[in-house]
Amino acid sequence: MASSHSSSPVPQSNSSDAFFKKEVDATKRFRPVQSLPDVCPKEPTGNAGNPSNLHDSPSLVVDQQRWTIYHSKVNLPAALNDPRLAKRESDFFTKTWGVDFVDTEVTPSFYLPQITKEHFALYQQEITPREKVHERCKNIGTTKDTFDRTLLHTHDKSRTDLEQVPKIFMKPDFALEDSITFNAVLPWSHFSTAGGKGNRDAASSKLLQEKLSHYLDIVEVNIAHQISLRSEAFFHAMTSQHELQDYLRKTSQAVKLLREKIAKIDKVMCEGSLRVLRLSLTRNNCIKAYNKLKLMATVHQTQPTVQLLLSTSEYVGALDLIATTQEVLQQELQGIHSFRHLGSQLCELEKLIDKMMIAEFSTYARNDLNRPLEDDCQILEEERLVSLVFGLLKQRKLNFYEIYGDEMINTAKNIIKQCVVNTVSQIEEIDTEVVVKLADQMRMMNFPQWFDLLKNIFSKFTIFLKRVKATLNTIRSVVFLVLDKNQKNRDLEDTLQKNSAKESMVDSEVAYLTHEGMFISDAFGDGELPAGAADSASQRNTSPNSEPCSSDSVSEPECTTDSSSSKEHTSSSVTPGGVEMMISDDMKLTDLELVRLANNIQELLYNASDICHDRSVKFLMARAKDGFLEKLNSNEFVTLSRLMEGFILDTEQICGRKSMSLRGALQSQANRFVNRFHEERKTKLSLLLDNERWKQAEVPAEFQDLVDSVSDGRISLPEKKPTATEERKPAEFLIVEEQKYATVGTVLLLIRIILEYCQCVDNIPSITTDMLTRLSDLLKYFNSRSCQLVLGAGALQVVGLKTITTKNLALSSRCLQLIVHYIPIIRAYFEARLQPKQFSMLRHFDHITKDYHDHIAEISAKLVAIMDSLFDKLLSKYEVKAPVPSACFRNICKQMAKMHEAIYDLLPEEQTQMLFLRINASYKLHLKRQLAHLNVVNDGGPLNGLVTSDVAFYTGNLQALKGLNNLDLNMAEIWEQKR
Repeated sequence: MASSHSSSPVPQSNSSDAFFKKEVDATKRFRPVQSLPDVCPKEPTGNAGNPSNLHDSPSLVVDQQRWTIYHSKVNLPAALNDPRLAKRESDFFTKTWGVDFVDTEVTPSFYLPQITKEHFALYQQEITPREKVHERCKNIGTTKDTFDRTLLHTHDKSRTDLEQVPKIFMKPDFALEDSITFNAVLPWSHFSTAGGKGNRDAASSKLLQEKLSHYLDIVEVNIAHQISLRSEAFFHAMTSQHELQDYLRKTSQAVKLLREKIAKIDKVMCEGSLRVLRLSLTRNNCIKAYNKLKLMATVHQTQPTVQLLLSTSEYVGALDLIATTQEVLQQELQGIHSFRHLGSQLCELEKLIDKMMIAEFSTYARNDLNRPLEDDCQILEEERLVSLVFGLLKQRKLNFYEIYGDEMINTAKNIIKQCVVNTVSQIEEIDTEVVVKLADQMRMMNFPQWFDLLKNIFSKFTIFLKRVKATLNTIRSVVFLVLDKNQKNRDLEDTLQKNSAKESMVDSEVAYLTHEGMFISDAFGDGELPAGAADSASQRNTSPNSEPCSSDSVSEPECTTDSSSSKEHTSSSVTPGGVEMMISDDMKLTDLELVRLANNIQELLYNASDICHDRSVKFLMARAKDGFLEKLNSNEFVTLSRLMEGFILDTEQICGRKSMSLRGALQSQANRFVNRFHEERKTKLSLLLDNERWKQAEVPAEFQDLVDSVSDGRISLPEKKPTATEERKPAEFLIVEEQKYATVGTVLLLIRIILEYCQCVDNIPSITTDMLTRLSDLLKYFNSRSCQLVLGAGALQVVGLKTITTKNLALSSRCLQLIVHYIPIIRAYFEARLQPKQFSMLRHFDHITKDYHDHIAEISAKLVAIMDSLFDKLLSKYEVKAPVPSACFRNICKQMAKMHEAIYDLLPEEQTQMLFLRINASYKLHLKRQLAHLNVVNDGGPLNGLVTSDVAFYTGNLQALKGLNNLDLNMAEIWEQKR
């Protein structure tokens, strides 16, 4: 490079100073900037000596971050010479590679191009002009450096002279007024006149004066020197000052002329327009003041208007007016002294309205619930009710329904009291002067009178609940109306936000099209302009021409304040009752509060049903104190139960929820009725069994009809037919599904009792489980008691029978079979009326069926045992001898005939055959044992012939009996088998 020689570290000699220096970079050399001559040169630093030392000697501050020749520790020849080498290396780079290095020719790389001087031609062309400029700047910098050195030398000399002046004169805060400074400059010792030192003091004073004069001369010389150095700049500044004054004079004249022209322009063109604007602003201020005064006049009329609205029960309008006035006072009339007490007055008035609305609602509830209970269920003054509810909702009085609930309780009490009074007054047998208490008067009624009273109470309660439901539905409709309004307001706000977002997007598109120089009609075809763009465009077109309300239109409602106009944003809604109300937007009720209030109102309807049921229960319990209800017969209790069930269903249909108090009371009375009903039937059955002689009874026609009705699938007592049925003669047997049943009178009545149980279940479904338990107990009682009387021979002592005959046993077995026949039918009947979770109770019928079958089997075993003891007695005396048939076998055949005669008409033929097969087996066992005892074998001998003749006689007589002719007796088993 051309300038590479300047960066060489080789020392060079200077012109006048013979010392070496390292030439530094031009940007880092200490050199003052000489842009313009300075009138006041810089203050000398006070360093004496050669001025060039300030720049040429190494500086610790300047050179501490760069390397200089003073940092070198080894000279260059020593670094280049290696005494360990055997020969001098010509190459500086390869001399440290060791003795074994062999200098070979390096093969040029295929990846590196061959660089020639032509490659640097373009660079040289670009850099050559720059190098010339650089050289020129170096020459200029050398001249300035010479001037700077001369200037610095002069500065150093003057600085040396100034060092003679004491430093105290150089302080910026030098002031002779300061005593310390004064004493330092003029010591008192030089001015002392005491003793003989006067001459010396005078000399000292003179010396001090000369010293100060010398200091003054030094300063003046330095000042003159500085002025001489800056004389050219000083005179140049003076010349510039005169020119500047000329320029300022011309500028002042131009400004004066311009101001005159501007004043004329202001007078001709601007003053009139500004006056018009000022007058327009004044007019607008006057209009605003007029509107403010008019608003104040309106606010001043608030209290009379509120009182007028309250006189017509317009609570919502009065509250809206108060709220609007409060907002106007806080926003637009704030700080007006005349209205300083109006806000507190309105607050007190609002509290008064709250009390008035609550009192009014209480009065309305009382009048609504206490009006005559007729079939008319119309709402009382629906408009008034809706207005009250809206006002209470507006004031957040959400517990107003509790007032209605308290009135319902009082009304329910009064309904019962009034019904009892009216009924008692119509009964002549009750002397109200003797019997004072209503409860005692009510207990003197018989069942028909009391039943009619209860029926009247239930009808009144039904009308009462319908009226309450209508009123509460109206209140709930108002609540849902407000809830719906809140939802619509939220939807409207969402729609407005979406529309504003769309309008802003359309505005940005229109602005872009306008910026691009396009017309909207060009961007959108005819009819394609969006609605938002059209609206925004129309607003932009009309807004420049819009003017404030004129004095002619001040009285119009549109010129009201923003707050009052915002309060008037209401929506017209119609309640289900046809009452049109204005729902204001300032009902600050959340959806959660409204939904909770609606639920509470619905719960109030449920409470009304519970109240009616509770009062009915108390009325019922008051009549049941003397055991009146427990003394009712089945028909009366069923009638009462149906009436109560009907009332319960009516209340459930009206209110939509079950009330358990009356149902529980009915269940309690039903349980008492069931206990009494069961005890009566059980006692009756016990008496019948104790008087039963166990003889076959005739079956009256009504019992046959009763059984036939059960066979047809109707488990209920048949209605009594006209006297034609009395001409029908009683039957000998009871026909059940083409089977004859010989029964006793007790069993016929037991079947009727069973059907009475079933009919009670039909009449009172709530006692199904209790009736099932009681009926099971009744059937078990009949089974156990009949077993005690017949098998246990209890009838001998109870009835006075001489003996329990086989006929008694067979008749008892047949009666048990008749009851067993009806148990599955009864089970299916109860199964159809039980809940699935109650099916486990049906196991009682399975246990009863098993007990009855066991009882029947015991009776059969008893009949066989009777004949078995007879066989044992007769055959133990049997001897095989003539004549044939023997007396023993004739006696056995006679007893068998008697047994057959006793049971054949009572038991079915199949059972008779099975019974005689068992008896025949017992006979064969005893005969076989006796023959073995007599050593009679089947060998064809005389004894064997006699036995065979007797057995043939027995077989012939047995098979000759009715129904036993096909009986397989298998008499070969009487002989011992040969081994």
